[in-house]
Amino acid sequence: MEFSKRLQQLPEQFFSSLAAQTAKALAEGRDVINLGQGNPDQPTPAHIVKAMQEAVADPKNHKYSPFRGIKEMRQAAADFYKREYDVDIDPDLEVALLAGTKIGLVELPLAFLDPGESLLLPDPGYPDYMSGAPLAGIDMDLMTLKPENGYLPNYSELEQKVLDRASMMYLNYPNNPTGAVATKEFFDDTVQFAKTNGIAVVHDFAYGAIGYEGVKPPSFLQSEGAKDIGIEMYTLSKTYNMAGWRIGFAVGNSKMVEALNLIQDHLFAGLPPALQLAAAEALTGDQSCVTELVETYEKRRQVLIEECARIGWEIEAPKGSFFAWLPVPKGFTSIEFVNYLLKYADISVAAGSGFGESGEGFVRVGLLVDEERLAEAIRRIEKLNLF
Repeated sequence: MEFSKRLQQLPEQFFSSLAAQTAKALAEGRDVINLGQGNPDQPTPAHIVKAMQEAVADPKNHKYSPFRGIKEMRQAAADFYKREYDVDIDPDLEVALLAGTKIGLVELPLAFLDPGESLLLPDPGYPDYMSGAPLAGIDMDLMTLKPENGYLPNYSELEQKVLDRASMMYLNYPNNPTGAVATKEFFDDTVQFAKTNGIAVVHDFAYGAIGYEGVKPPSFLQSEGAKDIGIEMYTLSKTYNMAGWRIGFAVGNSKMVEALNLIQDHLFAGLPPALQLAAAEALTGDQSCVTELVETYEKRRQVLIEECARIGWEIEAPKGSFFAWLPVPKGFTSIEFVNYLLKYADISVAAGSGFGESGEGFVRVGLLVDEERLAEAIRRIEKLNLF
């Protein structure tokens, strides 16, 4: 049997091939320092685990959840946004629960766009943004993110023919892979740009809790009129180390939320009630774990900055997320440098070209090992005499 044309047109799953290369090296018994992953290395905070254990033990949570989630979780999402960003969210009309926000990012083109319409995507950007377009049978156009513009798209550079066919665009700040952070002023401009051109906005706020040097990354929904044209995706994977739990949500424009909820009515039968109750505890309970987590990443970031400077590797310090975006040495492509590091230093990093054409010349490094392992990685690179 042949795969459908939709499946045949899907891009290669970048992260699965990266993981396979690293796993092969580990299976050979090599001491690989894995800086290529995006998987948080810290455990889920104990009070969230306890809430899950208690909820699982309660028989009332053994039944189907309502399709659109239990009231406690939808209210928790609204309360979270009010507390953290002073944004008012209607828990009944402006919240869509997701089994991980990746699902929503792939579903939205299916739920909202028709063939002939186009999705505007950042380049470089999270590779799975591209998965929804072939499944929906729509086109894609790219917005180049340049270092000289702080890795923010310059809307004035987009051609009119691109604007005419674009119906939706994705943004992601703090940014994966570059570590850039947007300003409220940029989001204000985005709202006006979107309204002028009739483009719906999807802001992937996966790393929203992780900002450095005292900077709290802004929510897109804090900009006036943002809910008129857009939604924001928030995952618990990064803020609360719940990557394996697979839960997140979309908030904002009620029509876009309804589109997500409608397609999910047909694809799923709701998230496990116990999982939703644990997630509600994460969002509304003790938040000291988040402060401690950001402090951990900031210490690791400082080690990376200092060690790279020591060996002469000139890098730009990330402003947010748990990633750093590092230039490759002269004489290497991104892929060549990745293969070189794995072969000669037992270090795994992610090739920038895997995030789009504009990612060539960079590698993405995760702050997802402890400070000593980060320092050891740079010492290994130092011995290669590349800088």
